[in-house]
Amino acid sequence: MLGLIDFVRQHQSWAAPIVLVLAFGESLAFISLLIPAWGALVAIGALIGASGLSFCSVWIAGGIGAALGDWLSYWFGLKYKDHVAQIWPLSRYPEILPRGEAFVKKWGVPSIFIGRFFGPLRASVPLAAGIFEMSYWRFQVANFVSALVWSAALLLFGDIISVFVQWLWRTL
Repeated sequence: MLGLIDFVRQHQSWAAPIVLVLAFGESLAFISLLIPAWGALVAIGALIGASGLSFCSVWIAGGIGAALGDWLSYWFGLKYKDHVAQIWPLSRYPEILPRGEAFVKKWGVPSIFIGRFFGPLRASVPLAAGIFEMSYWRFQVANFVSALVWSAALLLFGDIISVFVQWLWRTL
């Protein structure tokens, strides 16, 4: 991951496409279980203040990537409803899909927004929403709004950490 952060620091024009891909992978049902990318997104957020990256372009790229990952997970759940639980890696983590199902049934459309901020739920909620045929447009509105908020939160968290560390370094 450090190599990726160094690459972004040295090639800032690649920041937005890299953030898009990382956010897509972090939000895609199967990939996010194997390779959590949120740490890299926070680290790239730290570069915003430290090296002058454009917040808007990186933020929008992260939001689009996250929304596309959730959209694909939703579509996959809608298309392969009965077979999803047997597909690896979900077959190795059988508790994830029932947790996502219970969450979607309890909270409905707000589950998309809430689920984006909680680890394994981030990947399983859109999949469960597709399996249980949540309204497409309701899902998409919650998906895109939550993706933009999530992207901003991760990037700003990294930026705030960077500002704090710089302040601490100058103070000590």
